[in-house]
Amino acid sequence: MTVPPAPPARSLDQLLARYPIQRPPVNSAGAAVTIVLREGLSDLELLLIERASDPDDPASGQVALPGGHVSEGDGNLAQTALRELEEEVGLAQQDLDSELHYVSTVHARRFELDVGVFAARLSLAGRTPAPRSPQEVAHVFWLPLSSLETTQRVVRDTSVGIIPVNATVHEGHVLWGFTRRILRAFLDLPVEDETFGPVYVPHSPAPP
Repeated sequence: MTVPPAPPARSLDQLLARYPIQRPPVNSAGAAVTIVLREGLSDLELLLIERASDPDDPASGQVALPGGHVSEGDGNLAQTALRELEEEVGLAQQDLDSELHYVSTVHARRFELDVGVFAARLSLAGRTPAPRSPQEVAHVFWLPLSSLETTQRVVRDTSVGIIPVNATVHEGHVLWGFTRRILRAFLDLPVEDETFGPVYVPHSPAPP
């Protein structure tokens, strides 16, 4: 059996040092997400959410990064990311050990939306993240970064049909599509994720 080469050593400082602390204009994207990192017992970890089931939410039930759409009151994309981080998992700027690092802006083809991606380390004195609204977030969990180096084929109902897709599976959580693509790029892993996403059938209101 061929043993894959060991991944390069990483540290949070090395990961974050590649990206500047800056605030892109709020109108440069329609949404923002945050990669929150911490040092786990045996690996670096990042915070993910599992969205609640909602027939009106295109990301219903999916594993994702904390984040959401730009609001009219947001002064820039970093403020969008911070607002969504607090609304979804209860973390604010004081729970992070620095301002947000701007990683990139990525196009979400499934929703025809540009998404600003930020990253930050959870402070040692930071609060424990937890779902703030059960209507939006069902669970939060920490994913070891090394798990992103392993790919499984998982059947999913996608915008192009029910097909196998590349995924990372951790403790029953299935990460695939747009969010997995963002995270593998953040770790400089080869691109292998599909650009399409989950199927979305808009909810039709009941007749009067």
